[in-house]
Amino acid sequence: MLLLLPLSLFDLTRMKTINIKGELLDLSQPLVMGILNITPDSFFAGSRKQSEQEIITRVGEILAQGGRIIDIGAQSTRPSSTLLSSSEEIERLKFALGIINREFPDVILSVDTFYGDVARFCVEEQGVAIINDISGGEMDKTMFDVAARLNVPYVLMHMRGTPQTMKDLTDYDHLIQDIFYYFSQKVAELHLKGVNDIIIDPGFGFSKTIEQNYELMASLRGFSIFELPLLVGISRKRMIYNLTGSIADESLNGTTVLNTFALQNGADILRVHDVKEAVEAIKIVSKLKEYNF
Repeated sequence: MLLLLPLSLFDLTRMKTINIKGELLDLSQPLVMGILNITPDSFFAGSRKQSEQEIITRVGEILAQGGRIIDIGAQSTRPSSTLLSSSEEIERLKFALGIINREFPDVILSVDTFYGDVARFCVEEQGVAIINDISGGEMDKTMFDVAARLNVPYVLMHMRGTPQTMKDLTDYDHLIQDIFYYFSQKVAELHLKGVNDIIIDPGFGFSKTIEQNYELMASLRGFSIFELPLLVGISRKRMIYNLTGSIADESLNGTTVLNTFALQNGADILRVHDVKEAVEAIKIVSKLKEYNF
């Protein structure tokens, strides 16, 4: 049973919610979405969980550290990854979701997929509550109709091309204006189809150069014009470790810095590998905001 959280001083100017299986999940204080990768080739090796015990341990860890949503992905989206078919993705998810539903029946699950068939399977047969689509409905044109029919929150991300081609699609006329235009069109299309709960994800690391990622982060507050929940996912990404001269395994500090900035500039959901540190960032930024007069 989901509980409505009391109004937080984190941001008194808005009250955002998403509908999770008939209950309103309050976003007046930001939430953490913990990443569960059931892939053998995720860019961050420490996040790969494939055995039954690894899956149980990881979900338990996310929940114990304060994560509210589990985002499960069966397909790597790094540029060098091999594209799975929807049936291959379903087979991976069927195994993991069966374990999670048995061990953690009340957990809020999100599925990271761009296939309509996968989303339908996960929601209708496995109780998944949120669709997280990196492609904004571009890699499977049925996705918007599926999201409308399933009537669950839909994470709308900005990306060009596919994970395999996105690195070559970074030529924008005006980066921020182009991305805002993309979201205005997509949100209008989703609303026309009857999708009520839309979460915006700017798509850090997808079809953007390092410089463009930081320009986008610096412009994060502008997404408030959409009056929709904002998800930020920068956990251990290349935009951090290429700038600092490190690797993904050494990028927790940089991740926390950017998560803190995102929280100060309107982020409602942090999608992360490191849940404890993200929860702490939320608590600290929330406390500081009590003194904003």
